[in-house]
Amino acid sequence: MLDLIVSTLTQGFIYALLSFGVYITYSVLDFPDLSVDSTFPLGAAVTAVLLLKGMNPWLTLVCAALAGAVAGLCTGLIHVKLGVRDLLAGIITMTALSSVNLLIAGSNLTVERAVDTIFTSAPVMAVLGGLTLSGRKLVVSLVLVVVVKLVLDLYFRTKSGLLLRAVGDNGTLVTTLAQNKGNMKILGVVLANALVALCGGVLCQEQRSYSAVMGIGQVVFGLATVIIGVSLIRFFVGSRAAQGMRKIPVLRFLASPKGTTAVLLGSVLYKFCIQIAINAGLPANMLKFITAVLFLLVLVIAGRRGEEIIHA
Repeated sequence: MLDLIVSTLTQGFIYALLSFGVYITYSVLDFPDLSVDSTFPLGAAVTAVLLLKGMNPWLTLVCAALAGAVAGLCTGLIHVKLGVRDLLAGIITMTALSSVNLLIAGSNLTVERAVDTIFTSAPVMAVLGGLTLSGRKLVVSLVLVVVVKLVLDLYFRTKSGLLLRAVGDNGTLVTTLAQNKGNMKILGVVLANALVALCGGVLCQEQRSYSAVMGIGQVVFGLATVIIGVSLIRFFVGSRAAQGMRKIPVLRFLASPKGTTAVLLGSVLYKFCIQIAINAGLPANMLKFITAVLFLLVLVIAGRRGEEIIHA
């Protein structure tokens, strides 16, 4: 049971990176970006190929994120510069990337056990060598997602980050501030797809494998985690416990969690829901079906709030 909990937590932390990307496009930018389903395996494909060529595992993640950023740039340019609707721009990029991923790594690729990953790299072994492999995976994925979360929180407080949030809320306001809202959209889509590809790269190293179809349904997963996380945080913020915490200066910051905190929480909870469904007897090859059903349930339970959260 402990191993199962550790494994589920690890998966939740890793997939939170993808959820951050979906949160930026759908919730912050109000940009329905479907290219996520191909950007995710793109990051895994780049990571797998570079690992097998002997590149440092941490550098492969940088390359994966850059590849995702380029994919996001393509989606943004198609939408902003060529005037194609956002939904269609994402579909075009997703379709093109399906072939690109096959060219990079084929349909399947396995990373041999002799090849080091971020979980078995020298720096990690020097610090966490006393832990089991599953323990190292949990700690490394937790540290990685917390670092990304904190960086995002800091970015959203900068001028660029505030403008990015304003584009989704009121694009006209951005224009009145003498800023190009099209360029801000491109920046947001680039950042989101870089995070999604980073998630694919980390998952590739965690599972030591890549598959061309591993990205199917990832948009659904990301949207579900955003809705679950934000709904729970909104409920908590309005609770008496949060009101009491606001009266205590030391605990005041805990009473109003960031949006990224909600997404991280949603990712972990959603992974636990999937794991519970599998343990209840549903076959593992029904994973995508389970994901879709859970997302439908989340939307039905959330009602109108679900749409409001996605397009907040």
